[in-house]
Amino acid sequence: MGGWASNSKYPFLGSLRSAAQMVSYEVSIGFVIITVILLTGSMNLQTIVENQAGGFWHWHAFALPTIIVMFPMMVVFFISALAETNRPPFDLPEAESELVAGYQVEYSSTPYLLFMIGEYSNIVFMCALISVLFFGGWQAPFPTPFLASWAPTAVSFFGFMWFAIKIVFWFFMIAMAKAIVPRYRYDQLMRLGWKVFLPTSLVAVVLIAAWRVFGPQA
Repeated sequence: MGGWASNSKYPFLGSLRSAAQMVSYEVSIGFVIITVILLTGSMNLQTIVENQAGGFWHWHAFALPTIIVMFPMMVVFFISALAETNRPPFDLPEAESELVAGYQVEYSSTPYLLFMIGEYSNIVFMCALISVLFFGGWQAPFPTPFLASWAPTAVSFFGFMWFAIKIVFWFFMIAMAKAIVPRYRYDQLMRLGWKVFLPTSLVAVVLIAAWRVFGPQA
């Protein structure tokens, strides 16, 4: 909407790219989330986090034997989150070498601030989501039987501290991707989303579903 309302061709092209990018990678993110839901048997985020209690070897990204599927799914989710939030190397909607500044080129002051607040809040949300789905959420990376003697407020603060640490870690990883990886071409971006991530996540859904039905936990 912002790119279309600018009445300029570069912002309009940037907004079209952003819409296509979001649609392409939301499909992969959806299938990755389905693998986690199948693994835990619940759509409740609290239940998903409680399923990963007891140490980092119980986190979905590292738990055996599903690490074979879930660790690649964590990588797919992270890369899809980069594309979903228009972060480098997938910042094609705002590529300054092609579109000046993309969909926000005609905006300044408060409208530009709102674009940036929306973008960065989306990044923090994705960091929190990947922490909850794959990295234990507010669970510590080691067993915590000592928390039984703590006050509820202290237990909550302990969990919040670990959750914040994980969010900062993933935010740092997103920043490092910007510093290290060169920008993709747009056809490479679309090919990665539709021809690599979509089939991979579909296969992962089938494998996790088979594990739940025919595995030892069936």
